[in-house]
Formats: sequence, C-alpha cells, structure tokens
Amino acid sequence: MTPIFPFIVQLLLMLLPPTVSVSGDDVENLGINEGIARANANTTTPLIHGDIAINLQRNADACTAAGCKWPKTGGYVYVPVIISSGFNYQEGLTIINGLISFYEKTCIRFMWERPGHRDFLYFFPGSECWSHLGRLPGGQAISLQKLGCVNLGTVQHEVLHALGFHHEQVRSDRDDHVIINFGNIQAGMEHNFEKEETNNLGSPYDLNSIMHYGNFAFSKNRRPTIAAKSNPNVRFGLAREMSSNDIARVNVLYGCD
Repeated sequence: MTPIFPFIVQLLLMLLPPTVSVSGDDVENLGINEGIARANANTTTPLIHGDIAINLQRNADACTAAGCKWPKTGGYVYVPVIISSGFNYQEGLTIINGLISFYEKTCIRFMWERPGHRDFLYFFPGSECWSHLGRLPGGQAISLQKLGCVNLGTVQHEVLHALGFHHEQVRSDRDDHVIINFGNIQAGMEHNFEKEETNNLGSPYDLNSIMHYGNFAFSKNRRPTIAAKSNPNVRFGLAREMSSNDIARVNVLYGCD
C-alpha cells in the first residue's frame, strides 16, 4: 500500500502558500489556540478542553484505551481522509498541506478514503473548529470553520487530536510547569483546564507546543489564566506549527523509525 496523494499535488503545495482565513486579527498574532477559541466562542457542539468533541463510544483519554491508535502497516501508519467539496480549491490545498507536513518527519501517511476503509477522517467546513480524540471506528469528522480554522497550524492541531493527543496544559504533570489561575477563568469554562491522566511518552513539557493554550485562554478579566512557573512573564500559546516535541511524540507513540 502506498500513499495516494499524487506527487504533482506535493509540487503544487511547494509553489502555493497555505491559505490563512481569519476574520479580524491575523492568526499569526492570535496564535492557533486563540483562533480556535474564537471560532468556538458560541459553540453548540458538546466539547471538552475547547475543541475536543465528546464521543459516546468511550471516555476521552490520552490514547491509553485499546484501539484508539491508528494501525501501523509495514512501517507506516495509513490514515484515510475525505475532504469535503464544501472547501474551495485553495482551502483544500491548505488542508492537504497540513497533512503532508506529517510526511517529512513522521511515519504518518494520509491517503484518500476508498470503499472498504472502515476508519477515516472527514474534513468539513463546519461552524466551529474541533476534532475527536484518537481513532474512532466507522469514521470521524474534523470541523474546520472557514473563517478561522483553515490554516496549517490548526489542521496540524486538530489532526494531532485525531491521532490521540491532548492539549499540553492538561498533561498529568502540568502543575510542575505552569500555574492555572482559576480565579481569572470565565465562569463555566473551568472544565477546559482539568488535568488528564496522560501518557507523556517521556517527553518534556513544551510551552511552544502547537497543543498549548495561550496565557489568557478563557480569561474573564484580561488577566492570565496560565503562567509558567519558570518565568511568569513569558508568553506562550503563539505556535503556528508543530514543535520538535510535537513531532517527537508522534514518532514515539506510533513507533516511527
């Protein structure tokens, strides 16, 4: 089995810059996680941790439950995908660009969904931005709102959720690295900061992870909700693409060479 994204598409992606569609502030100034939070500000979809869709098939976890990882065949992890025709040409290329970014340094290989594929990712232009956590049997959706979520970093972020990764600041060891200022969090949003029993894969805590909230995530008073213990004044949550630690974790979890 080989990846089905044709070589010509990869050449096109080298020539065409990724689309960044954000209403108002530039995503480069907001950071990926703030852009996602704005896209989901009025969500009607049941979400945990801001952008993880709740599923009834199992409890949300850090990919420790049996069967939540995507299977590996011959050294590669093949993940079938469908990209909705509701995205225009360049939006589709942006999503493909985000998927191909996993090729360079991991063993994840995305391929077009075909009849007979039981599990797959379906990207659609929803009114919000979210993904499920880990692989679900029977196919699963990834919602990418056009005005805020169709950019390289957000595609990577939501795909990392689908591969089984939580947000960085809910790691089981987060209290060793950051302080959560619950008094500054919007009422009813405290659940987004609950710790999970994560498998941290021996990796260091990473303030530069694409999966880390910003200092002011869900703030009710413009005061920080998260502060680094090492330096309370350091800014984080501004990543626009996967960090080296994000990539390393994919490789450890999926046993990539």
